[in-house]
Amino acid sequence: MRTDTSGLFSDDSRSSVLNGFLILEAIAASDKPVSIKQLEELTAVPRSTLYRVVKTLVRSKILLLEPGGKSYSAGERLIALARGIDSHSILHDERHAILKLLVDKIGETCNFTTVDMTEVVYVDRVEAKWPLGLRFESGSRVPIHCTSSGKLFMSYMPADQRRALLKRLPLERYTDKTIIDPDVLAKELVRIRANGFSTDDEGYLLGLISVAVPVFGKSRKIIGAVAVHAPKARLSLKDALDHISVLKMAAGDIGSIYRRFK
Repeated sequence: MRTDTSGLFSDDSRSSVLNGFLILEAIAASDKPVSIKQLEELTAVPRSTLYRVVKTLVRSKILLLEPGGKSYSAGERLIALARGIDSHSILHDERHAILKLLVDKIGETCNFTTVDMTEVVYVDRVEAKWPLGLRFESGSRVPIHCTSSGKLFMSYMPADQRRALLKRLPLERYTDKTIIDPDVLAKELVRIRANGFSTDDEGYLLGLISVAVPVFGKSRKIIGAVAVHAPKARLSLKDALDHISVLKMAAGDIGSIYRRFK
């Protein structure tokens, strides 16, 4: 079956990266070595381009030229890449299963996040089975200064790094409860670090509360956060704090997964 890339790239504008990916995708999907003619049919990459890209991939040990010199299969580097991807898949599956169990216990949406500069990035998320909820997909980004996970990450930064961030970070107001005074935020970050968890009470979105706890990797370095989110009308912040222990247990389980894979 030919890979459909219509509407995305013309033959002339396809990048070498895309052409290489289409070739690897076709070979990975086949249970036997693939010839140049078959690759042309599967990928719609022009034959002259195929010869050039495949030659580079073979020279780099990403593809293997089979005996007879007419067909290609996965090379040692592609096989190693596939094994690495499989490990990542196992990590994702185990992490997602922990979040699902957490949602089953709490009854509200839970997620695993990390930090990228001044934003919190959603890595994994399990939605609760409620009609009223906030939908964030993996890869979604939210501000660091007014979310429970974001404030948690800031609280675990070295003091010099945290002070420098507070000086340059634009503390945008999202609701009447958003903390936009850097001195007030700095004091809250100290409390968060001392408590070992962070909260948000409508600081980012009206009607939304959340509680976040750290996920530690090797050497007790924070590598992520596990958080529960819920509409305030359904779960008060006070009641959400009753789930701190199960949140920390889930965070510990996820941390152990990352320590095993590192």
